[in-house]
Amino acid sequence: MRTFDIIFSILGAGAVVVASLRYVHMLQLESYQGNMYVKWLRRAGKNDVLTCMLFGAAAMLLRMAWMLLYHDSAVISTILLYGCDVLYIAAMVYLSISNRKRAEQKKPIVYTSRVKRLLAILAVLSFLFHMNVNLFTTKAYTTFPLLITMNILRYLPGLMLPSFVLLCACVALPIENAVKNRYLNDAKRKLQAREDIIKIAVTGSYGKTSTKFILGTILQEKFNTLVTPQSFNTPMGITRVIREQLEAGHEAFVAEMGARYAGDIDELCDLVQPTYGIITSVGKQHLDTFGSYENVIKTKSELLLRLPEDGAAFLNGDNEDCRQMYENCNLKNKYLFGLDYEGELFLRATDVRVTKQGSTFTLETSSKERVECKTSLLGKHNILNITGAAAVAKHMGLTLEQIASGISNVQPVEHRLQLIEGPVTVIDDAFNANPAGTKAAMEVLRAFAPANRVVVTPGMVELGDEEEALNEAFGKDIASAADVVILVGQQRVEPIFRGLIAAGFDEGNILRAQNLAQVTKMLPQYAPPGSVVLFENDLPDNYSGE
Repeated sequence: MRTFDIIFSILGAGAVVVASLRYVHMLQLESYQGNMYVKWLRRAGKNDVLTCMLFGAAAMLLRMAWMLLYHDSAVISTILLYGCDVLYIAAMVYLSISNRKRAEQKKPIVYTSRVKRLLAILAVLSFLFHMNVNLFTTKAYTTFPLLITMNILRYLPGLMLPSFVLLCACVALPIENAVKNRYLNDAKRKLQAREDIIKIAVTGSYGKTSTKFILGTILQEKFNTLVTPQSFNTPMGITRVIREQLEAGHEAFVAEMGARYAGDIDELCDLVQPTYGIITSVGKQHLDTFGSYENVIKTKSELLLRLPEDGAAFLNGDNEDCRQMYENCNLKNKYLFGLDYEGELFLRATDVRVTKQGSTFTLETSSKERVECKTSLLGKHNILNITGAAAVAKHMGLTLEQIASGISNVQPVEHRLQLIEGPVTVIDDAFNANPAGTKAAMEVLRAFAPANRVVVTPGMVELGDEEEALNEAFGKDIASAADVVILVGQQRVEPIFRGLIAAGFDEGNILRAQNLAQVTKMLPQYAPPGSVVLFENDLPDNYSGE
């Protein structure tokens, strides 16, 4: 019997691990933040919790029937004893198959070392729970209530699978913190050993990724520059770049700093210890995690507090909150950049001419030096990003001619108003969406009139209590720029629909789709050759279908 228990315990643990992959994936998408994972469970994982409880309860009841009714009948006892294990394993396999048949993942699980460690802990704890009756009870001390308790615990991993994944993540936390600190300290030592390198931090509610790449391209005119790739803007992401890519020949390091919680920027500054810092914007984003707009402002301000006395801060003068940060900043070297602010700016973009092929503009310093610039980037907001990057470059000693040359070499950032030309012109703005970003996207789309313009969007997320109102305002803005709208999802897009109707948009031109696969099938009918299709936001798997 002991051999069979071991075999079924191993099979049960394996089945739990396979069934848990969906929840491990969601935990990974939520950056292993337990509170955000719990929010996902409450919002979209209720059916998962109920299904797991039903499966676990069925196996548990069968086990109880064995204990209470047929414990003395050898044949029936054996059937019930191992039949409940078979049922439990089959239920976990069914759950894993069911999860695989869901909508195709846009960002599949990445089997990092952290995920592998978590799955190993899941396997070990599942095995121990399943084997607990044999491991932790003896004839001398076994009582009926104890047996009842142990047999309930036997199926607890499956009964509470989404919560069990979180429990295992908590068990793994000391290990993960030790691993994290080891790599962080290694990256700190490597960066601190390079006293010659110029370290620049870029943060903001929006525009930071584009500004980072723009700055990196401009600085290449004079400095061998390392830029954090893609959206590597977390402690471990930046740590990986420093450890794997920083070389002796690099003269400047540009690090994007993302934040979802108060204190995030301070933690990143502790790692990078930047000399210069850019705040591209302050706006309503990640309000779910920040808790309030005031916390957003406070967190972005952390960068200014961590800059050295001989450092320099560059802030968006067109943004009122950035101007207030500028006034409160005690640094001697602090500068504003912008387009529309009528006060004094260190660097200003004037004569802006935005077209559907790109933009031209003039950069003007506070001392009235000027240079004509041209870029293939779309939208007026990108001129602002360029101006911020150019301000840093000017302070670092580049001439205006070098800056203009660098600007001409800037390439569109993938999924951020990226123009893809063909029979149907696609504007890919799918990376993320925020109130300011959607306004910029609609401004770009208006420039493509009189072409047939189609907007595909699932709406904006993580905007806290203001999400519904902001999505409704988004709908009103879409109405002034689009001819056809395809709303992707269910409840989340209802405020956008209300905004469209309130703005007088033709309801017959508002279409619905459950996912991007359906959108692909619909587009040929509503976006014939010559049309322009804007993909505005692409929700991650933990928000899809809502």
